[in-house]
Amino acid sequence: MNRSGDYETLQVDRDAELDGLLTITLNRPAKLNALTIALHDELQDLCAGLETDPTVRVVVLTGSGRAFSAGADLSDRRPLPPVNDLDRQARAHLGGRTCEMLDRLPQVTIGAANGLAIGGGVVLLTCCDLRLAAASAWFSIPEVELDLPLTWQALPRLMRELGPARTREVAMLCERFTSAEAAAWGLVNYVHPDAELPGAVRTMAARLLSMDPLSLSSTKRACAALANAMVPKEVTWSDAEMMLLAHRQQALRRDG
Repeated sequence: MNRSGDYETLQVDRDAELDGLLTITLNRPAKLNALTIALHDELQDLCAGLETDPTVRVVVLTGSGRAFSAGADLSDRRPLPPVNDLDRQARAHLGGRTCEMLDRLPQVTIGAANGLAIGGGVVLLTCCDLRLAAASAWFSIPEVELDLPLTWQALPRLMRELGPARTREVAMLCERFTSAEAAAWGLVNYVHPDAELPGAVRTMAARLLSMDPLSLSSTKRACAALANAMVPKEVTWSDAEMMLLAHRQQALRRDG
C-alpha cells in the first residue's frame, strides 16, 4: 500500500483520534468523482495493502464535494491498445476487480454516500458492510439505458439487499431514487441530515472500534459467507465477457 497516502484520485486519512480508523475519499470533485482507470488502479493498490494491515480495523469510503461518485468515466481509455483479447477481457473486468478487493477487505467497511451515487458508484457502496447516506443524496443505475449490461457483480449484491422485485425495478427502469427510498428498501442503513453525516459516520466507526477485534472480524466473515450463500457472486462469472460483447455491439452500431 502507498503508505504516504500520496494518490492523485484518492485522499487517504488515518484518524488522529480514533485509532484503527482509515477514511478513503474519492477525490475528483470537479468530475463528481467519476471512476477513471487511474482511480480503479489506485483503489486496488490501497486495498491490496489494507488486506494485510492489522493496524486498520474500520475503513470509511466516501466522496469529496457534492457527489459520492457519478459512476464509470466511459470516455477514459488506457494510452496503449490491448495486446489481445485476454487483455481486453482483463480491462473489461477492471471495475469488477475493484469491487472484489473492496468486498474481501478484512476490515469492517462503511460506505458514506455524501451525495449522488450513479451506476458504478452505487456498486461500490454495495461492497461496503454498512451504509449511511446524506438526506440530499440520490441514486441511479442507468446502465441498461446506456445499452450496457450491469456488471461488477452488482446484481447478486443488489438482489441480496433489495430482493428480486426491487432489483429488477432499479436495474431495468433506470430511474432515480432518493436516500429515503434507499433506506426503506434496505440499500442504506441510515439517512442523516447532510451536515450531520460525518459525525454519524464517526459515531458508528467508534462503536465498531469498541468491539473485540476477533469477534467482530469473525462475524463479518460469517455474514459475508451467508450473503454469498443467499445469492452467490459466482453467478456473474461472465461479467467481463458481457461487457466486451456490449462494447463490440456499440462499435458495430457506431460504424454502421
